[in-house]
Amino acid sequence: MSGFNIIVTLLSCMGFMALVGYISYMKTRGGVDTKDGYFLAGRGLTGTFIAGSMILTNLSAEQLIGLNGSAFGYNLSSMAWEVTAAVSTIIMALIFLPRYLAGAFSTLPEFLKDRFDDTVRRMTVVLFLVGYTLITIPSVLYSGSIAVLRLFDVPALLQMSYEASLIITIVIVGSIGALYAVFGGLKAVAVSDTINGIGLLIIGILVPVLGLIALGGGDFLTGMDTLANTNTEKLNAIGGPQDPVPFGTIFTGMILANLFYWGTNQYVIQRTLGAKNLAEGQKGVLFSGYFKVMVPFMMMIPGVIAYHLYQDQNLQTIDLAYPTLVKDVLPQYMAGFFLAVLLGAVFSSFNSLLNSAATLFCLDVYYPMKKQQVSEIKLIKVAKITSVVIAVFSFVTAPLLMLAPEGLWQIIRIFTGFYNIPVITIVLVGLFTRRVPALGAKVAIVFHVIAYALLQFVWKIEINFIHIYAILFFIELAIMLVIGRIYPRQQEWKFTRKPEVELKPWRYALPSAFILFALIVSLYLIFSEVGFVNGVSAYLLPSLVFVWISTFALCFISDRKWKLKYENSLAKIGV
Repeated sequence: MSGFNIIVTLLSCMGFMALVGYISYMKTRGGVDTKDGYFLAGRGLTGTFIAGSMILTNLSAEQLIGLNGSAFGYNLSSMAWEVTAAVSTIIMALIFLPRYLAGAFSTLPEFLKDRFDDTVRRMTVVLFLVGYTLITIPSVLYSGSIAVLRLFDVPALLQMSYEASLIITIVIVGSIGALYAVFGGLKAVAVSDTINGIGLLIIGILVPVLGLIALGGGDFLTGMDTLANTNTEKLNAIGGPQDPVPFGTIFTGMILANLFYWGTNQYVIQRTLGAKNLAEGQKGVLFSGYFKVMVPFMMMIPGVIAYHLYQDQNLQTIDLAYPTLVKDVLPQYMAGFFLAVLLGAVFSSFNSLLNSAATLFCLDVYYPMKKQQVSEIKLIKVAKITSVVIAVFSFVTAPLLMLAPEGLWQIIRIFTGFYNIPVITIVLVGLFTRRVPALGAKVAIVFHVIAYALLQFVWKIEINFIHIYAILFFIELAIMLVIGRIYPRQQEWKFTRKPEVELKPWRYALPSAFILFALIVSLYLIFSEVGFVNGVSAYLLPSLVFVWISTFALCFISDRKWKLKYENSLAKIGV
């Protein structure tokens, strides 16, 4: 890349990022001076901003490179993490979200305090804060910075060592991301995420289109024909035992892991807790589900295209598949825009984590300790200081990941398993039972931490860790229900309705959920031996016709009958 091209790339990148910053500032000016304004965007987020922020919080440079690399090296089985997450967005929108908004909760631990007791809240806050501060935030910053280095060869551009370039990239990316979280609160995070999300959508569509044109020697349709009829095993989403995601795991621990992430993970659900009303919240969550079913086309098909183009070039690592394709097909004048979108995706996850970590500390640790002795201005000041401290800490810890990346990535994966399953277990029991006491939640958390540690570090049984999630979930579920039977609460827990948020459901929530589920099923039919793998079978068209006729029938029924039943079911619990 010539010096002129570098300057143009950087200037266009800074121009787009400056535009995002200006719009975010204008949208949040004067609206972050109160507790709800800073932590929950004044409970005024619409569906567009909720969806944009949830998606950008979830998707980062790590997925761009990792998912395409998985498709290049294996097949489409890893799409399960993305596509089946749409099922969790349906459950979140229809079941969890109405209950969260009815209680006007600011954090998940606040709900657990209301349902169980303050000790359960403190236990979950500790799990979240330790995980975010020591593992998730540094790893997001590190992996995002690595992606920038790989895609734009930063060491060569800066004429510095790899280590020095990485540290500089980490500090720059982290500092920009921290600005939104520190000064703009949740609304600035949501607004910037949405604008960057539009950019990600443009890039996500453009790269595979240009890739197919390159694959077809300049003709898009020829490229499509090659993709659909050559090496079709790469299009298989039904993972076998040796693939990154065996198909059976979708029906065991994966649905639980996704449900934790989309329904209980504070840094993801916080923007839904700031919804203007239930209808806007449901729109945002379901729209994010629709985006998830687009991920295979945006973040995995390019990896398959790269396989057709570079399979004989012996790429040093499968993670170079997407960077190589982007460099080859993306016009030079788009490089700055792509860099800006990539950076936006990286610091989106980073600033969301910072904002949520500060929210948890202030609302579930600092504020309860001080009781009514702290003003909202003081609380926001403490939140800003907390964000800065955590950001600086991540600048120090993130570069350390390069000293032993494989071992630390394993620790990252293992640590998530320490808190995702117990949290989703106690939330489900808390929502759908009335007599299970706080003791059940405490025993389940302690049991999980000990049992999971033994399974990972001592016994090391030969079972996929996703299956282990499911096994422990059912054991902990049984523990809580048995304790609820033997030592039930003296008084039945009742849901306390608060009037802060309007709770009329979105009229099209049920039809949208049915259509979203049909899209998931259709994707698995298309990317299987029923579909394009080994040639299109005679069963594909009848299968798709059956799926969609059934779906439209359900939509018709839901509009006439189930909509009223759904609203009545919410009314029975005070929602």
